[in-house]
Amino acid sequence: MDLFNTDIEANLLPHSGIVQYFGKIVDLADNQRYLNVLLNTISWKNDEAKIFGRHIITKRKVAWYGDGHYSYTYSNTTRHSLPWTKELLELKSLTEKLTGAAFNSCLLNLYHDGDEGMAWHSDDEKALGKDTAIASMSFGAERKFMLKHRESKETVSIILESGSLLVMKGTTQTHWLHCLPKTKKVKTPRVNLTFRTYVVDNRG
Repeated sequence: MDLFNTDIEANLLPHSGIVQYFGKIVDLADNQRYLNVLLNTISWKNDEAKIFGRHIITKRKVAWYGDGHYSYTYSNTTRHSLPWTKELLELKSLTEKLTGAAFNSCLLNLYHDGDEGMAWHSDDEKALGKDTAIASMSFGAERKFMLKHRESKETVSIILESGSLLVMKGTTQTHWLHCLPKTKKVKTPRVNLTFRTYVVDNRG
């Protein structure tokens, strides 16, 4: 697997956290291969959430893989991890090599087109530990990724390319929200892998 454009840009955030964009880390041939494999072999399920007593099922699909039999709760819904696939382990190893961090789980998102996105939120669940790194890999359609400071409301945005890697670390989840805005311009799918450090003491 050839790597290119792996020079880390300076911190994208002006303060109160660290977000670094590595650019494309997977070459074009591997990029398409991984996209096809992820679309067709991952155990995708529609995401679910319980908000203000309402049970919501999203068009966006998710999957969760990890080192052990973990139970992870967010949006008042509990998910159970699946064993790693060969391709996910390859991508995890590449991500760990580039970031210097170790990850034990991966939450995957499948956005079928630009009509599907993610509202403002932070990945600050206790089960993920405090100030741990989250590495986000993207395959497929390019999408805008935005961050917003909780207090000052400053925003930062970047276009996530196919085959690219972005890392959020430090106090980013404490002070910043992030989202994936919907757009009518995107007609093709995007697969997002978020490698995380799950706190083993909290597993089910």
